[in-house]
Amino acid sequence: MIREPRKPIIIPEDVKPSRDFLKVDGVFNCGAAKLGDEYILLCRVAESCREQEEGYVNIPVYDERAERLKIERISLEEIRNRYDMSDSRMIYRKNAGGIKKIKYLTSISHLRLARSRDGIHFKMDEQPALPLQGRYERWGMEDPRITYMEEEGRYCITYTAVSDLGVMPALLITEDFEEYERIGAIFPPENKDVTIFPRKIGGLYYACHRPVPCEIGTPDIWISSSPDLLHWGEHRHLCGVSEEGWENGRIGSGAPPIYTDRGWLHIYHGADAENRYCLGAMLTDLTEPGKIIAKSRRPVLEPVEAYEREGFFGGVVFACGCVEKDSVLSVYYGAADDKIARAVVPLDEIFRSMETEEAK
Repeated sequence: MIREPRKPIIIPEDVKPSRDFLKVDGVFNCGAAKLGDEYILLCRVAESCREQEEGYVNIPVYDERAERLKIERISLEEIRNRYDMSDSRMIYRKNAGGIKKIKYLTSISHLRLARSRDGIHFKMDEQPALPLQGRYERWGMEDPRITYMEEEGRYCITYTAVSDLGVMPALLITEDFEEYERIGAIFPPENKDVTIFPRKIGGLYYACHRPVPCEIGTPDIWISSSPDLLHWGEHRHLCGVSEEGWENGRIGSGAPPIYTDRGWLHIYHGADAENRYCLGAMLTDLTEPGKIIAKSRRPVLEPVEAYEREGFFGGVVFACGCVEKDSVLSVYYGAADDKIARAVVPLDEIFRSMETEEAK
């Protein structure tokens, strides 16, 4: 992939905080689409408290009863005695058995629109695209994916609703990115990385998702079908982690599948045991989308640039959105969990990077 010379294309300084008492920690992991002549990015914006009280850590949390943000205060003494803050993204609580459980996220995320005429220079809206809502978004909305359903003339937006009850995929529907219909949760926790196919196959909707097993199994990509986008079944394992190498920790769908004459093109992410995230590519059959035709054995994009290796959580390239035009794919990806970058690649190059299943 060829990185955009203006790199990255959106940084936290480009984003106005949604509240006076918050600061923007990152803008990243955006869904991407075309709306008329405009490129649309629906970005994840992570914010934390601008000021911290002496002796405490302040954390923003959505109060669904009051329908507003509130601040949770944790004393540094309590953190030293009961919690682990070695990961910049979250605060863990250890139980007597030594198992780490997430007690808080250090930031709260919402979805924000950015618009562009050329796909490179974006103007960010000053306010969230829609407010947080309900019990399941107490800790925010994350990692949107946008699928344009051409036959229906509407956009399906999946995102991760986060709360102390777990992380679960939810669905929005829009025609214009002005008004949104909230469908709600479509998979139970713990699950994420849901990408909806842009066409029905055999009269059914299809989606990839990534359940997270607790005791047995690994975080892999699964595929499911639905008659109505709400009730999902026929869950089948699609692709698993490798025993070693760049995707031996977890994998998950990135951008929604792209229709090509060779098959459904999937740009997905993989992470190793050290939480280094790369991008891979995979083709599945047009009529049997759960059948893999070919797959990249090496990453198609790795975190090698300084802005990919250094940031809120370094060593990460993570794509939620792509736009295809004239057989060239523009990949919009989060870099180091705090900025958005762009890379382009001809579809033929992606195809050449993959080995067929028969060649394995």
